[in-house]
Amino acid sequence: MQQRPIPGTILFDGAQAMKGYALNRMCFSFNDAVNRAAFKADEEAYMQHYALSPGQADAIRRRDVLGLLAAGGNVYYLAKFAGILGLDVQDLGAAQTGLTKAEFKERLLRHQTQPAAAHP
Repeated sequence: MQQRPIPGTILFDGAQAMKGYALNRMCFSFNDAVNRAAFKADEEAYMQHYALSPGQADAIRRRDVLGLLAAGGNVYYLAKFAGILGLDVQDLGAAQTGLTKAEFKERLLRHQTQPAAAHP
């Protein structure tokens, strides 16, 4: 099965999963409020504990969610990090599509009200 690229997205496949293992493991830890507080108290030590790559750590420092996706981050785990920043999944979708959050929400609403295309 050949995969078609989707503009603005990074395919999360096995290679990306391996590349992002440490990052995703760290972000999963943010399910626990104690870990979120530990991260906020000393981000550098927290990233070192999870052995993030230099590129992943740099993207964390810059709050570059798209860079984290490119560095192997899975959007579902990155949502935990985004939550620490006060962002939600719509903020992430807007960043991926190059839209403002308001424009992204409007696009979602337009898509929701359009009839589904017929499938042969």
